[in-house]
Amino acid sequence: MIVLDANVLIAHLIDDDAHAARALDIIDTEEELAIHPVTLAECLVGPVRVKREGEALQTIERFGIEQLPFGDEQPLTLARLRASTPLKLPDCCVLAGAMQIGARLATFDATLARVAREHGVSVTQ
Repeated sequence: MIVLDANVLIAHLIDDDAHAARALDIIDTEEELAIHPVTLAECLVGPVRVKREGEALQTIERFGIEQLPFGDEQPLTLARLRASTPLKLPDCCVLAGAMQIGARLATFDATLARVAREHGVSVTQ
C-alpha cells in the first residue's frame, strides 16, 4: 500500500503541474492507495475554490484511493511527530498514516521523505 502526500495528488489533479507525469506514474499502479483525511481535505481546497470538487472526487474514486481511519491514538501520534521533527502538522498526518498501516509513502517533499526514512518508512519520490 502507498500513502499519498497532498503534493502527489495535487500534481495529478492540476493539468500543467511540473510533477504531473511523475504523479500519474505513482497513482496509476496496481498497489492499493490511501490518503489521510487531513491530506484529502488539503487536496480538495483548490478544486473547491474553482467549483470542481466533484471532478476531483471522481478522480480520487477512479483510482480507488481509500481514506485512512482517524483512530483514537492519532492526536498523540501527530503531536509526538510534530514535537520531534521539523514537519508541519499536514506532513505529520501523511507520515503517521504510513506508519499506522506499515505502508510506503509517496511525496515530492524532500524533508518529509528524509524524516519518513528516519522513521523506517519506505519512500517513493
